[in-house]
Amino acid sequence: MNCYGAIVVGCGGLGSATLYWLSRRMRSSVLGIEQFKLGHERGASQDHSRIIRLAQHQSEYAVLAPQAYETWREVEEESGQRLVIKTGGLVIEAADERDPARVGTRNVDGYVATFKEQGFDYEVLEPDELMRRWPQFRLKGTERAIYQKDTGIVDARRANATHVALARARGADILEETPVKAIRPSGGGVEVITDHDTFLADHVIVTCDMWTNQVLKEIDIQIPLTITQEQITYYSTPNLREFAPDRFPVFMWHGAHNFYGFPVYGEVATKLGQHMGGHEVTPETRTFEPDPVRKERYRNFLSRHIPGFLGPELYTKTCPYTIPPDQNFVIDTLPEHPQISVAIGAGHAYKFASLIGRILSELALDGFSTCPIEPFKLTRRAITDRTFEKTFHA
Repeated sequence: MNCYGAIVVGCGGLGSATLYWLSRRMRSSVLGIEQFKLGHERGASQDHSRIIRLAQHQSEYAVLAPQAYETWREVEEESGQRLVIKTGGLVIEAADERDPARVGTRNVDGYVATFKEQGFDYEVLEPDELMRRWPQFRLKGTERAIYQKDTGIVDARRANATHVALARARGADILEETPVKAIRPSGGGVEVITDHDTFLADHVIVTCDMWTNQVLKEIDIQIPLTITQEQITYYSTPNLREFAPDRFPVFMWHGAHNFYGFPVYGEVATKLGQHMGGHEVTPETRTFEPDPVRKERYRNFLSRHIPGFLGPELYTKTCPYTIPPDQNFVIDTLPEHPQISVAIGAGHAYKFASLIGRILSELALDGFSTCPIEPFKLTRRAITDRTFEKTFHA
């Protein structure tokens, strides 16, 4: 039997980060198993850009945000790769478009409260001031906005490859195109079964997103998860200089729909997405076909508010969100099997990916993490109470 100190199942954003942080302490006693080829686009953590920000509307994430920046900085220093590009970031609230019953703390006041609580710098901007500083925007005058200078882009594709390369440099093994059929507790360890081999590990970390319940099925653990099919579109804007990262910030728009956008990065194109705009799917029914309704919705929004952002569509691609009922992360060991850990990113984890990898390595090797992860435990009511009503902020 092939024996390792730790095995990571799923080598996307969270899995590749976990491999890296485990390899810093365990070197060649680490194995990563990926069901597809590394860098595949079937999961949730590829593409060029993800937002990284201190701007969080919930304290449990805001307290982790500075550590996320620091963790990425450590990886950058070791690798020589630039992974985080600060552009500054805007949160713009079109309050007159929103359903008051669904806003909660996800508004400018909620962000301000968290900024004050954590001691982060920020600016509240009136519409006229925002358009003076970034004339690319067209606002009605009723919006509210907040700006934070440390917001930016984390390059997901480059970061995944960097984590993998550094882990391999320390001796970690990685098996591609090797689906895991089951994991089984075995004494104080865990068996990991594939089509061709069985591996034994002291610790197993499951970071396989929408395939999590398939991997856990033989342990009789099923986490209540909703999978949605989201999409982003790249536009070949002719206004490249106007939308370069040093002239145009990352933005989030909270209105009738919640949009998020990027300056020109990764492709010679701008990028727009909608948070929680997709329909429910399963790993089997998920497709790669974009929804034309959302494509038209994106164009209508941009035509009204950022017309220069538009250009011919370069491409639209889909990706899944895997979401617990309260839309919060899962980062925990299984209560009855502490040698097995699980992480689920809830559709908004990439900014924290390297930090989550570090946390998962601590849970596996130390049995605890110094980071405050109590809100993300498997024993919380949203996971254990099947009558818990989904609370998604769409």
